[in-house]
Amino acid sequence: MKILLVGSGGREHALALGLKADKSCTELHVAPGNPGISSIATLHPVVITDNQAICELAKTLAVDLVVIGPEVPLVNGVADVLREAGFAVFGPSKAAAQLEGSKDFAKGVMRDAGVPTARSFTCTEKSEIEKALDTFGAPYVVKDDGLAAGKGVVVTEDRQIALAHALACNRVVIEQYLKGPEISLFGISDGRNILPMQPAQDFKRAFDNDEGPNTGGMGAYSPLPWAPDDIVEETYEIVLAPVIAEMAARGTPFVGLLYAGLALTDEGIRVIEFNARFGDPETQVLIPRLVTPLATLLYKAATDSLDDAVLQWRDDSAVTVVLAAHGYPESPKTGTPISHIPTIENTQIFHAGTSKSGDAIVSAGGRVLTVTGIGSDLTEARDRAYRAISQIELDGSFYRSDIALNASVAEKGN
Repeated sequence: MKILLVGSGGREHALALGLKADKSCTELHVAPGNPGISSIATLHPVVITDNQAICELAKTLAVDLVVIGPEVPLVNGVADVLREAGFAVFGPSKAAAQLEGSKDFAKGVMRDAGVPTARSFTCTEKSEIEKALDTFGAPYVVKDDGLAAGKGVVVTEDRQIALAHALACNRVVIEQYLKGPEISLFGISDGRNILPMQPAQDFKRAFDNDEGPNTGGMGAYSPLPWAPDDIVEETYEIVLAPVIAEMAARGTPFVGLLYAGLALTDEGIRVIEFNARFGDPETQVLIPRLVTPLATLLYKAATDSLDDAVLQWRDDSAVTVVLAAHGYPESPKTGTPISHIPTIENTQIFHAGTSKSGDAIVSAGGRVLTVTGIGSDLTEARDRAYRAISQIELDGSFYRSDIALNASVAEKGN
């Protein structure tokens, strides 16, 4: 099977490794990719917002499956263009990708599907915004209705900060704060069926102790030893399956990866948000733990054939830590050389924001590398991840030191 994977980040590097490991994958092409992916796949320069260019590349390569990694091309409708050209595509249509492209749309789907989520108001005028902020009170949760590269959400006790963020958005969703631990739980869907994956937890704030600005994610781990034993089954029953059924009933079936961001509140599971693709950095801990051949799995999803599919997982734990560039997330410094990238057993280093400058690998984004350690438990996985990331040299870079720390301590306590 010839596969084209679209994207260039750490998530795509992890997916590329998973696809390549499947014996059914005879050729792997990635567009545009990054220096880390170049060692396992053929790279092709492409602008990911150019739907026709992606489609022409798929035709030239005569691929059997196209996997879309990032959200922007999905919301732009690249899956529709590819399907019209006859390709099997893992990734939702433009209409279905609105689950991520519009917070207001997602709220409507959840309402119609009976999925529990926070109360909210969608606002466009200052008077509406102020009324909504006063209705819910602090902590204020303010979400840009559209895509914002992981930076569209502000959670703050400061009303002025909340108001300023809201006014900077064309349309904004202001919602009730959900108190409780947050987890990510993905489901792979063929439009009728959805297979829930194992849960993961990511860390959005830039600095230790969940301080600093929101980011696209500074680390993640899986499994979650503290989570309820029935968390996967319950999420399937009250979130994933109802949403897939509702999307099908609307005539816009969701084919691809449905990411559910959840809060485990005292009142039960509540959906914080949906994404329409694999999450980053959660993918970097989930794919290394997945035993089920990935290419075969995604092809079955893309061809409406998941009826008999089963997900199998390694018992190992995985912890991933993001190495971020100086100035991230506000103004990351790029073009800085990276050196001493180690090769360590049971550790995987995924390139995210990297590029080549001559023979050197340099930073090309805010989140530069993602380092994943695999171990028999979270403590061992953490040790391996941190041992590896501490050896990488990137001037001015930083990483959080507390990824999965509390969970590993709790796991040892049990």
